[in-house]
Amino acid sequence: MRVRRPDDDHIDVQMAPLIDVVFLLLIFFMLTMSIRKPDVREGVAAPLELALELPHSGAAVASSNPNDTLVLAVDKSGNKYAGVQQLSTQALHNIVKAAAARNPNQKVRIDADRSAKYEDVIEVIELCQFEGLRNVGLHTAPTPPTVTREGMPHATR
Repeated sequence: MRVRRPDDDHIDVQMAPLIDVVFLLLIFFMLTMSIRKPDVREGVAAPLELALELPHSGAAVASSNPNDTLVLAVDKSGNKYAGVQQLSTQALHNIVKAAAARNPNQKVRIDADRSAKYEDVIEVIELCQFEGLRNVGLHTAPTPPTVTREGMPHATR
């Protein structure tokens, strides 16, 4: 014979903890989502910089004299640039060849978007090495500081 206990009849789902968890998840995703407005410069015919999202590095340092550096860039679509001017691979090869002829110790900085294909970046590096330019560096952005609970910036490692 089965004995019924009064607590077996009805099971309640507690809604308050469920709502608390949903709100915590909502707040978490709202705070961690990065919202970035595009950089729009009105009245400027040509951009001063390429819109590249550089990879972050804790060892990134500012260049001491960027004027004597040949700046090459690769965007996420694989387009190649010298400065801010988009070039074909052959035109880029001609620029690198001329720079190597002027100064074999020419510094070269490659700015590559973090979403660029690895093979596109390697193609530019190999182009520099083929022409005899050995002082080639990759440009990275410094690691952004995180904020502690006290509101003070703290560098991550």
